[in-house]
Amino acid sequence: MSKQRKRTIMKYTDLYSKAEKRYRLLSEIMQEKKASAVTELPGKIHIAVADQRVKYYLRSDKADKTGEYISKTETSKIRQYVQKAYDEKVLKLIKREINALERFLKSSDGIADRIKLEYSKYPDEVKWFIDPIDMTDEDYIKLWEGIRYETKGISDYATVYETKRGERVRSKSELNIANALAERGIPYKYECPLKLKNGIKIHPDFTVLHVKERRQIYWEHRGMMDDKDYATKAVLRIKTYRKNGIFIGQDLIITEETSADPLGTNEIDAVITDHFGKQ
Repeated sequence: MSKQRKRTIMKYTDLYSKAEKRYRLLSEIMQEKKASAVTELPGKIHIAVADQRVKYYLRSDKADKTGEYISKTETSKIRQYVQKAYDEKVLKLIKREINALERFLKSSDGIADRIKLEYSKYPDEVKWFIDPIDMTDEDYIKLWEGIRYETKGISDYATVYETKRGERVRSKSELNIANALAERGIPYKYECPLKLKNGIKIHPDFTVLHVKERRQIYWEHRGMMDDKDYATKAVLRIKTYRKNGIFIGQDLIITEETSADPLGTNEIDAVITDHFGKQ
């Protein structure tokens, strides 16, 4: 048997996708602000600050250097005019950023996609020799799934459940999690070993690939939280993750259940959508 080559899975940020997302967001803000009645208010507010006291004046036009004093009791009026002044300044900056993003996206001319496809052009045998700069999602998934690992193993005498992919898992909730990920087309590995800083090896229930962000997320399901000893070990497990820079909500998903309150499939779907989006 030939020795398997050790591959480094790159971490990747899709700059162009983020630029497009930012462009859409700013464009929406522009449209919302333009449609706002606040921008149609006549005149401009002048804010005078002296001796740590703030005073408000409404100037009807540019020639008006003083303006009409606005009492601080007129909070609604002050709020509208201050918001208008803020929006006008920020919208100018937003317009500049939109123009810059437009130039950037037009100049890309699909280069990012072409870079990804260069790796795809090679036969699988030839790809083995290449450390690619970037690749398509499909190639990335194939490379990630191709890294072999040994699971913790399940005793032949233990109760097991078989997933749609033919894997043996330890509980019905793990079965539901595995099947939900598979149905969404989200790559995962069951009980894939994770080596921590102190050299200790643990086996997260699921190691899930966030394809777009090119990173792994660990998913631990705690299925017997009404058992005191089990709960104590579960807490220590979370502390171990934290000590190794793996935090809940970032690179770690935690789901829990008790015998009286099992994990529902709707909860699983909500967790997946929250972390991986709708697919």
